[in-house]
This record gives sequence, C-alpha cells and structure tokens, in this order.
Amino acid sequence: MADELVRVDRTGDVTTVTMTSPRQRNALSVDMMRALRDALAEAGSTDTLAVVLAAEGPVFSAGHSFRDMVGATSEDVTELFELCTSLMDTVQAMPQPVIARVHALATAAGCQLVATCDLAVAAETAGFALPGGRGGLFCHTPLVAVARNVGRKRALEMALSGDVVDAGTALEWGLVNAVVPEDELDEAVAALVARVTRGSAAQRAAGKRLFYAQVGRDQSEAYAMAIAAMADGAVGVDGQEGMTAFLEKRHPRFTSTPQG
Repeated sequence: MADELVRVDRTGDVTTVTMTSPRQRNALSVDMMRALRDALAEAGSTDTLAVVLAAEGPVFSAGHSFRDMVGATSEDVTELFELCTSLMDTVQAMPQPVIARVHALATAAGCQLVATCDLAVAAETAGFALPGGRGGLFCHTPLVAVARNVGRKRALEMALSGDVVDAGTALEWGLVNAVVPEDELDEAVAALVARVTRGSAAQRAAGKRLFYAQVGRDQSEAYAMAIAAMADGAVGVDGQEGMTAFLEKRHPRFTSTPQG
C-alpha cells in the first residue's frame, strides 16, 4: 500500500519524496500520512543533503480524507489529527532542509504541509486554501502552521473565507519562497537546493533544530538558546575548520555529521 502512495527517489545528494495518489488528489488519508511520515523519516536518517517533497497529478494535496472521518468516533479522529501532527513534526525534526515543490492546488492539511516544510517553491499554477471556513469543519490544525508563515490577519482571512490564494499572493505573504512558470519549477527547486546545502551539514542541521526551538519563544529566552548553540558550533570541529579556512583563504573541509 505504501508503495502505491509514495515514491522515493535519490539523485546524488538529494532525495525526492513524491505523493503518488493523483486519483484521490493526494489526500492525506491515514495510509498516506503514515507512508509519507515513514518515507520522510527514512530519508532523514540517511546522508542525503536535502529532501524535496513533491506530488503527482492535478492537485498537490487536497488535505484530509473525509472518508476517514465520516462516522468515526472522537477517539478515532483525535488519533488521525495526532498522526497528522506527527507527520508535520517529522518534517521539522529532520536534519536536512525539506523543500516543498508545489505545482498545483494545496488545500487544508495539504496547505499545512507546505507551510510546515522549511522552504517552498511554487509554480504559477499553484494555489493555497484553508477551505474549512466555508464548509462544516474549520481548519484548526492547518491554521497552526499557516499562521506561523503568513501572520494572524492573513491566516484568519484564509481560514474564515476559504478562498484560494494564488501563487503570487502566497509569495507576497511569505507562504512560499519563490514562484516560477510551471516548466521552470524543477530548475528553480534544484537551484534553491544547491543554495541551501552549501557548508557544514552538521551545522545546518543544528541551525534548523535551533530555529524551530527558539522561533516562538520570548526574545531573551531565544537569545540564551542561540548563544549556547552558537558557542557549541564555534568550538566544534566544523566551526573551527570553517573559520580557519576563511583565515587561510582556502576551501573548508567539513567532516562532522548531523546529530539527532
């Protein structure tokens, strides 16, 4: 079943995890979320330098599958949303940068997934929506991730109206990093991957981990955490190598591996 929902490809130092359920609009069913979480966790445990999250078909992801919730008990749907949170946590806990390759519409939990990725590149054909506000189930959990990207007023506008936000607006609001013509999407993703995988993999992983740990905290607490992390990095093997190489005007040779 997992093989029918998700495909994993590795080319060089980059792993691509692709949702392959276009007939179901890549809905985040329980089976899809488990398959996606497991594939991402597996990729995160390897020496790959970056992970691209992609999808096949006319929709990037339509969000949760209502088939999993109609007639379900409160315990069942709580487990479903906890599974979804586990998927989102897996993305941000991975040591590698995770880049969403968004070619088409991403709605509800599909939009949440894009917002959760570290970075995102969208085609001009992409769109983003939290449609629950105009239906019967408000997008509470997707709003957690989206609000942390676009801010309160814009997130609430998306959630209350349910309107589709086009790719250009998503760029302006900070939901994605770049928007390009659809036929340039792969090239743009590759260019971004190349830019964000330079330098020490260990320090990049530490930077991602610390970013998510401090970003929502009080400023003084965030600085205390950042100081400790920077001090560790400065005296570490790759920190010392990077500074020495700069002073000696040579390319650095990094040897540390990311720590879990």
